[in-house]
Amino acid sequence: MVTVSESAQRYLSQLISNQESGGMGVRMFVTQPGTKFAETCLAYCQPEDIVEDDEVVTLEGFKLYLEKKSVPFLDEAYVDYAEEKMGGQLTIKAPNAKMPKIDENSPLSERISYILVTDINPGLASHGGEVSLVELTEDNVAILRFGGGCQGCSAVSITLKDGVEKRLLEIIPELKGVKDSTDHTVTENAYYK
Repeated sequence: MVTVSESAQRYLSQLISNQESGGMGVRMFVTQPGTKFAETCLAYCQPEDIVEDDEVVTLEGFKLYLEKKSVPFLDEAYVDYAEEKMGGQLTIKAPNAKMPKIDENSPLSERISYILVTDINPGLASHGGEVSLVELTEDNVAILRFGGGCQGCSAVSITLKDGVEKRLLEIIPELKGVKDSTDHTVTENAYYK
């Protein structure tokens, strides 16, 4: 789950005590979880802001409230505080904020999305491209959409079959194939025209 270093606990506890508000804690959540725009946030949490289904972690001098819908995206998150000459730096590392950790028991669509985000998109990013799962058909065919430099690219069929499909089938053998749902008539950002 979430780890908060001792230095971060002391720092956050001091911030809370400076607020002169009884019962205040810290809320941790992820905005736009599971997307490339995900951001992990910490905020003051007044007693009236506590949500019944929050997960509560008791730390040194305060309680940390984890937003329920963010919990899968906060797995392995780490909060640290490094003191420096002119103050300090609070850092949050949440490796699963953009895509929650999966295993062999996760739904097929989640496993496909995870491979796209963590394995395939980093390679496509060198050409300014990306691919995402639109839907998974009943017969386990992944319908994909290409964006960025891949949309309208003249090499997208090679990327689809020899790259994306080949890699997905290696990792997820129950997947039957992939199809492209992208409108490739839009070529303004295409890597190859």
